[in-house]
Amino acid sequence: MPPEPKPLQLFPAQLIQRYKRFLADIILPIGETITVHCPNTGSMKNCISHMSPCWYSTSESAARKYPNTLEIVTTPSGDLAGINTSRSNNLVADAICAGVIGEVQGYDITRREVVYGNEKSRIDFLLERANEKCFLEVKNVTLMEAKGHGLFPDAVSERGTKHLRELMQMVRDGHRAVLLYCVQHTGIKWVEPADAIDPLYGKTLREAIAEGVEVIAYGAEIKPELNRIVLNKKLVVKI
Repeated sequence: MPPEPKPLQLFPAQLIQRYKRFLADIILPIGETITVHCPNTGSMKNCISHMSPCWYSTSESAARKYPNTLEIVTTPSGDLAGINTSRSNNLVADAICAGVIGEVQGYDITRREVVYGNEKSRIDFLLERANEKCFLEVKNVTLMEAKGHGLFPDAVSERGTKHLRELMQMVRDGHRAVLLYCVQHTGIKWVEPADAIDPLYGKTLREAIAEGVEVIAYGAEIKPELNRIVLNKKLVVKI
């Protein structure tokens, strides 16, 4: 396992805009405008609200051009969304260790970012016990259309469809395969495939479920004032 991540420390600001995909401008409480890294490859649809409260973290790495990272935004609906997709796997790892995710308890060995499959993907978690392997793929969800209605993906995701194909192959090979939606959005109550955005992903997801891939979702408690983002509740997946 990789070393434990540093405790999350969040700082408040106001979000001006996200642009060039990986950049965002924010205003600090002292009135200064700075550019921060926006670690999200998706569209962030329905996440951006001009001049809304947001929170960022800082890095001491001298190698970074932008030492600050956008972590949490306030959506137009007034909910909070964790947009740093690189945090999803650590949230899941913490939830597994805490016994929150009951579906994948009891495994002895956990390895991360393991190359697997015919298309040479990297599985987020490989869980093992005795002669059993469980391939666990994690996807971050922040798109809410109507109140409570979460969707994935928020943009066409060839990578997401590829991962579904790989998971199906693991089931055919006699292993267990699980897709976990990590929902970093306080307003989402259930998750569905975003057929209108990526119909191929939705089609492939249903094929994967029919072949035995398990699909589950867990929602996050997001409390920036406490420097806290944790998965703490199981959500419904609707197909």
